[in-house]
This record gives sequence, C-alpha cells and structure tokens, in this order.
Amino acid sequence: MRGDYWLFIAVLILIVSLALHQVPLALISLLFILTGGVSRLWNRYCLHRVEYRRHLSQNQVFFGDEIVFEIEVTNRKPLPLPWLQIEDELPEKVTLLKGKATITSEDRVILNNIFPINMYHRVKRRFPMRCQQRGVFIFGPTNIHSGDLFGFFRKDMKIDKLDYLLVYPRLVPLEKLGIPSQQLFGDIRLKTHLFQDPVLTAGVRDYHSGDSLKRIHWKSTARLGKLQTKVYEPTTTIDISIFLDVRTLRAPLWGSVLQLQELGIMAAASISQQALKDGFRVGLYVNQITRFSSGMVTVPHSQHPDQLLHILEALAQLHQVETVPMVRFLRQEASNLPWGSTLLVISAQPVSELLATLLDLKRVGRSVALVQVGGSVPEVSAGNLKVYHISDDVAWDMVKQIGLKEE
Repeated sequence: MRGDYWLFIAVLILIVSLALHQVPLALISLLFILTGGVSRLWNRYCLHRVEYRRHLSQNQVFFGDEIVFEIEVTNRKPLPLPWLQIEDELPEKVTLLKGKATITSEDRVILNNIFPINMYHRVKRRFPMRCQQRGVFIFGPTNIHSGDLFGFFRKDMKIDKLDYLLVYPRLVPLEKLGIPSQQLFGDIRLKTHLFQDPVLTAGVRDYHSGDSLKRIHWKSTARLGKLQTKVYEPTTTIDISIFLDVRTLRAPLWGSVLQLQELGIMAAASISQQALKDGFRVGLYVNQITRFSSGMVTVPHSQHPDQLLHILEALAQLHQVETVPMVRFLRQEASNLPWGSTLLVISAQPVSELLATLLDLKRVGRSVALVQVGGSVPEVSAGNLKVYHISDDVAWDMVKQIGLKEE
C-alpha cells in the first residue's frame, strides 16, 4: 500500500509538471515512476520459484544428544534477490548452540536469517542444537519475506510443513535414583515361581483327578483308550508390567509438578532398560492418552532388541495431564496381564485407594511393587507390599542435572 501511494503521487506530479511545461520536474517524476514500476515488477516475482527446505540431522535422539538444524533456500530463476528473510519457528526447549533466536511465547522462539541470494543459487545454513529436555518438539512453520531492491514493496510466503523431533527421557543407573537394582529384580525373581508355558507342549501323561478339562489331549485319549493330559514345558520367562501414574498432585487439585513427573518418567525408562538387560519381558502402561496414541499409552510385553526404543518413544510423548485415575486404569489392565507378570507401579501420589488395589492384587496371588517418587514413604499396614522410594534429595538432584527449573 505504501508503494501504491508513492506511485500515485509520482504520476500526479508528472501530470502537473507536463501541464506547467516543467521538463526537469517531469523527468524526475518519470524516473520515480520507472523505479516504482521496476520495484513492483521485482516484488511480484521475487518469491517465484524460490524453494525452501528444512532438515533435521536426526528425528529421534537420546537426552543430551546434539543435532544439526539445516535450512536450504534455492532461487531457480534469473532474478537475484537483494534480500531474503527466513523466520523459522523453533521449540524453546531445544538449545540453540549457534545463532540467536527471539522468544515469542512461553515455549517458542523465532530464528531469523537475512541474506541476499543470486540468480540460480542455493544457500545453506546449519545450526547445531543440543537436546536437554524430553519431549516431542515441533519445528515450523516458516515465514519467508522478500521484496524489491529499494524496499518499497514486500512479499510474504508461509511454509506450513512441520518437522518433529522426539527426545527420549534420560537414562540413569537405578542406584542414582536410590533404587538398588539387585534387590528390585532379585525380589521379582524370588516372588515369581517356575510356571508352565501352555504354548510349549512337552508330552502327555495319564489323567489325574483335578486336572483341567482344557489340558486333556483328545487325540492321545482316543488312541490309547484312556484320558491323557498335556504336559507343558516349564519356563522362567518373567513379565514386568510397569504402570506409570502421571498425576503428581493429590486430587482434587489439578495441574502438575513438572519435576516429579519428569523424575517418574526417568524412573520408568531406567527400570525398563535394566529389566530388559536382565532378561525380563517388559511392558509399559500409562494412564494417559497422548497426541499420537490411539488410546491409553501401552507398550505390549516383549524382549525384542527394539523394545526399549518403543518404551522410550512412548515416554517421550507424555504430557502433564492424566486421562483416567491410576486406580481405575490398573484394575482395567490387571485382568488382561499374564498371570506370571509382576506389576510395578510408579507414582508420586500413591493414594490410599491405589495402595488398597495393590494389596488386593497381592492377596489374589499377583506379584506387585510400588516405586514412590518424592514425598514420604506410605505406611502399608498389611500385606507386606514392597515399596521403593526415590527421596526428595535424589529427586531435586536429578532435576538440576536435567536442567529443569525448580518451581
């Protein structure tokens, strides 16, 4: 609009100067009109055939890793651009090691780049970044600005494409959390007796009173003329079901203590890592629905080499709000777990209802344990529930190490 007014005034001066036979003034106004026309034409095509590409060296990284954020701009036309401005919207929690960014909101910053680009040229800029907080981080959108040589006109273009960076939670030895790993997994091995795997049949034997009808081998019974019972292979494979409670404030309070939640996530990740290393089958259950999950966050039990990555991906996506109370979620899922599975609940708010549910599961033969994050150790009067405690001293020390601000 500013350029339009300027051209209108120049044309008006030209008409007046011609009417008054003022040749010098007419020439000056004509020069301004030509300059304005060229500027407008330049502005019209300045972003034509300008290509922008954003690239992350990695899209999934571990806590503390460094990545390279790269932008590439290509000018595929015979028109040079005297200036081109690129404004990339980035997550504030990923530390920029080179370049300066302007904070625009609580967790977003703008990385601003201004440079000229010649005809048929390509410009690349690389910015190293360090990932010091867990989460899913969004890169983009991007705003591109350019214009004519004189700055009379400006044209804008927006790139809506987004890129995602997944930062896994920090992994630490369990001893740093105040949890003796040998005691934790030793207790689980002792509590879980040798049981039979119904998938692996070792043979048959004569039927004994009390044998389940489901275990009768009917083909052998027909061949031998007397009831035969299947004998299964014994197995020592142990499932650990990790239940992470994302609530950190006692109901009915709403919100979250970020430090306690991050420590609970760190504990879940570190316990999973150690359990898989020790040969357990590990599954993860979280009382939350995330942006990328189709339902409650669950990772089925497995010993696959990629299982830890699957668990870390799920933990990286967690936010600060629970979807259902842990007590209800635990009761729903416990009935679907393998009978030999050990239930390990991680919670910063083990309310009385949760403790009662764990004791009920223990009374019916389940192997259960509780890891409390922060606070004081709960008093469990019956059932001898095993409780592991991450003390406040350990909690705040870990908070400082992962760079979170104390609230």
